[in-house]
Formats: sequence, structure tokens, C-alpha cells
Amino acid sequence: MKTYLAPVNEIERKWYVVDAENKVLGRLASEIASRLRGKHKPTFSSFIDNGDFIVVTNAEKVQLTGNKLNNKKYYRHTGYVGGIKEISAKELLIKDPTSLITAAVKGMLPKNKLGRAQLQKLKVYAGKDHPHAAQMPAALDI
Repeated sequence: MKTYLAPVNEIERKWYVVDAENKVLGRLASEIASRLRGKHKPTFSSFIDNGDFIVVTNAEKVQLTGNKLNNKKYYRHTGYVGGIKEISAKELLIKDPTSLITAAVKGMLPKNKLGRAQLQKLKVYAGKDHPHAAQMPAALDI
């Protein structure tokens, strides 16, 4: 039996809105990554981007279990010698709560051109308002 490959112009992408209030970060990110990849669809192929758009609201109210809020560190490098910077999850949640969810989802997507294209379909907002009402996103309960 041959595998069905959906043509690119026949891929139907829907918009979903997810409320991250009181949701655990890792569980939320794994479900979002699965939806961005399109693994919930019967036409899933690992090398085709057929996932949906996800809008995440209330990113500032996401939860971390255990002592991760204080112990989990995020690292970046400036490009200069000795230029490694670290920030705790608690500080990052205060400074930029959208990057916390984006980093968690990015780590669960493929590390190639396809993964970068799938990450662009993720829209994260700190508050409850978002500018994507015209797309009529359906509520997704995770």
C-alpha cells in the first residue's frame, strides 16, 4: 500500500487559541509542538509541514512543577569570549514570558528548516488579548 501524500495546496490549516493559565509548561509545550507538526492529522508526513496555527494567551500565568522556577536556567552566548549569559526561569517569566513557551516548544520541534517553518506558526502573547480574531481561532483545551 502506498503512503498518501497531501499536495501542498490541499493542506488545510486551522487556527487554535490556547489559554496557558495554570497549565504546566512541559505538558503544554508537547501538545503545542504536536499540533504545529500536524501529528494529530491522518495525513501526517514527517517531511511536510501540514500543522495548524496556534495562538497562546496568558503566557505570564504558566506554571512550572517542582523547584524549576528557581533552578532551571536558560543560557545564551553573545559571541564574544567569555560571553555566556544565564537567566533563571523565574527571571525570564518576569522579563519575557513569551520566550519561555517559545523555547520549550522550539526544543520539541525538528532542528532543521522544517522545524523553523513550523515554529513560525506559533504566536505567543503574555496577556489574554491577541490580534488574530479575524482568523476565527477555535478554543483548544489542553
